[in-house]
Parts: sequence; C-alpha cells; structure tokens
Amino acid sequence: MGEISWTRARRAANALMLTAAVSAMAGPAAAAERAKNVILFIGDGMGVATLTAARIYEAQQRGADGASNRLSFEAFPQLGLVRTYSADSLVTDSAAGASAILTGRRTLNGALGVNDKVRRGDCVSVAGSTVPTLAELARKKGLATGVVSTAAITDATPASLYAHTPSRQWQSDADLPPEAVAAGCKDIARQMLDGPKALQLDVMLGGGAAAFTPSERDGKRLDGRDLTAEWRAGGGAFVKTGSELASVPKDTRRLLGLFAPGNMMRENARNATQTDAPRLTEMTVKAIEVLSQSKQGYFLMVEGALIDKAHHMSLAQEALNETVELAKAVAAAQAMTDPKNTLIIVTADHSHGLTINGGARDTSILGLLPGNEDDPARALDGKAVPILMYASGPGAPVAELRPDPAGLDTADPDLRSFAAVPLNSAAHTGEDIATYATGPGSEDIHGLMDHPAVHEVMRKALGLP
Repeated sequence: MGEISWTRARRAANALMLTAAVSAMAGPAAAAERAKNVILFIGDGMGVATLTAARIYEAQQRGADGASNRLSFEAFPQLGLVRTYSADSLVTDSAAGASAILTGRRTLNGALGVNDKVRRGDCVSVAGSTVPTLAELARKKGLATGVVSTAAITDATPASLYAHTPSRQWQSDADLPPEAVAAGCKDIARQMLDGPKALQLDVMLGGGAAAFTPSERDGKRLDGRDLTAEWRAGGGAFVKTGSELASVPKDTRRLLGLFAPGNMMRENARNATQTDAPRLTEMTVKAIEVLSQSKQGYFLMVEGALIDKAHHMSLAQEALNETVELAKAVAAAQAMTDPKNTLIIVTADHSHGLTINGGARDTSILGLLPGNEDDPARALDGKAVPILMYASGPGAPVAELRPDPAGLDTADPDLRSFAAVPLNSAAHTGEDIATYATGPGSEDIHGLMDHPAVHEVMRKALGLP
C-alpha cells in the first residue's frame, strides 16, 4: 500500500477508534476468495472483562460515554468465542495458547511448536513431536512473514512462530539446563537464526536483545555469539531505537529490531522516561511496510504482550492502556491494507481474573462504587469498593488490614488493584475469549470455536497445505 508515516498511522488509528468505522471498510468475503495477506493480532491476557473495561476507559479518557464505546476491532463483522484450554490444563499459558493458534495442535503448558506427546522440559522428547507453524508453512509457499511484540521476541507468544521446544524458559543458551545442552537442544533465540534461511522470519520487532548478544556485551549468551551481527552479515537490517526504525529505507526486505534487553516498557513508563523506543502501532506500521513488498503476500503476527504483564502485577490501568494501544495498532493496519485481500483477526491466548463490580455510567472505570441499591458504596467491613478488582494477584490485602480505597489515588497507574487471593503474580483464568475478524475468510470466525480452529481459518484463507 506504499509508505505511511507514523503520524498518519496513529491519526488514522485514533479516527477509526473514535468513529467505529471499521465495519464500513470491509465485509466478509465470499467463501471462494482467498487472502493474499493475513495479520493476526494477539492481545496477551485480553479477556472479555479487559475488553469491556478498556473500551470504557478509552472513551472516558476523552470525555465520552464509555459504556456505548467500541474499540476499533469491536466493529469487525465477524465474532466468535474461543475455548482456550491446553493439552494438560483447564487454564492455558501463553506458550500452549499461542502454539495452538499457530500450529493447530494443542500442547502442554510451557511448550512451543510441539504436540501433546512432548514431555515438559525434556529435550529428547522433542524429536518426533515438532509441528510446523503457520509462519513456516507460509514461508514454504513463498510468503513473507513477520512478528511484532512488546515483549521479548523470544517470549512465549512471538516464539510460537518459529521455536520448537519443551520449555518456553530456554530463551538463550544461558537458560538451557546441562542435560538439554548435552542432548543438543537449541535455545529459542538461536532457533530463530539457525534454521533454514528459507524458513526464517523476514521481520522481527520487539524486545529481548539480551538473548541475542554475548554476556561480555551486556547480553546473556554464554556461547560468545552475537546473533544480531550474524543477522546483519546475512543481509538484514538491524535497529535498536525508534528513531532508527523510522529511518529504515522503504525497500528493506529483512529487518530485526530489538528495543530493550527484555520486555519493552509499558506506555506510561515509556512516556515518563521519554525513551527512544517505538510504540506497538509504530512497529506494526513498519512491519507492514516491509512485508507489503512481497508480491506473494505475507503473514504477520502482532502481540500486545504488556496487557498480560500488567495484569500479572495487578496493574489494571496499565493493562487497559496497553489494550487501547493494541486497538490503535489494529486500526493502523486496516488503514494500510486492502480489505479485499487482507484477513485481519484479533484474538487472545487466555484471559485474566479482572472483574468489573459495577458503577454509574459517569463513574470512572478506575474509581470506586458511588453507591446505590444494587451496588453499595461500602463493603461489610465499612470500606469503599473498587470498580476493578482481580481474583488473585499481588494486590491482595490481608482481610482484616484491607486499606480503605477511598484514601488512595485510584488514578495512579502504579496502584495495584485489590485481589481476592494473594499471589506473587495474578493467575490466568480459563473462560472463553472473544475473537474478531474482517476480510477474506473472516466468515469462518463464528460461534463457539477452539484455538486450533482459528489456525485453520488462517491456513485456509492463505491456501496453505
């Protein structure tokens, strides 16, 4: 579609969100039509309650009614509910959830790119258990492929495009246990570059630089390899800042961008520090610019990873901020692509235990219950009731010492929301998640589905074997 500036992209994203005009841009394609391109957006941990709270939050930030608002993708013409259990658990983790979406096969929690015959953490069991990913199938057909994430690109969800491992923890060789090294297992970062070049991703943008660089250069690698240098030696461009990303020539075909040692910064922290790192929307725009040069088409996965990272810390406002940013990235992608040849799917790998307890239409979603017959302003202990809470997490108070939320700054993004059960990290939950789609093949997203069925929709739309 040609180059589009980040300013234009974000303006387009905001406009689409505010007007909910997405549905006017594309309708479901005829069953016989195929997509030239597929863009998969995964909101990590983006359950239905998160979506509801985020749409309210986004509107309230601009002084509008939150309850009647829509995020950009909520106006997509197709919608389905997706069951998220893994091969060994009622509640999936990101590795098993993303692997089911990218391979069409359920696996064990913690495993990537393998079937349910693998044994967790057992390198030897990987032999005979690997399953091709959608990115690998697309590359074999000649399509360009890419991944964008606000986490380390060796983290579970982005790694599901290219890694085949019994442990999502093996991100660099420093993470490999001795028995895995002895058995010849490769770490996730190495798998991204050591495989056949014909199957390698063309675009990788996110965090995780430490897994690619040696320990003597502030990285984690113990083998002395600088995988970023090897990428450049293979003809790829490598960038480390948002300014460098913006300056990448538009005829670049292979692009690696690593903008943080580990996960990237959440939006509030990013804005406070004025760091020169791109936003999710900016990375998405650049990825589409590069991949769109492929005459055969492309497959791109974009992950809003920090939704989940914030939820795990009981930082509800931060999770909503990151959900809004994902919606902007979706809208920017729509502004850059042709609805007649591009299938866009927005889904999640799992949910989180966020709850919405009530509130008047004009009450801040971050605030406290104002009090009425249905939603009393005070709990049985006489203290105020927050609108947003978690089932579990580090925000859990000791019951008899629960502080009164009325004395707290509920607009503080660093304020941990209360949780019912004290955990160091909030737990995922097992309810179904929502999946939205538009473009060719989108009509196959409907009703009650499973993660592997979402894989089949994309595979069918691209005509992959």
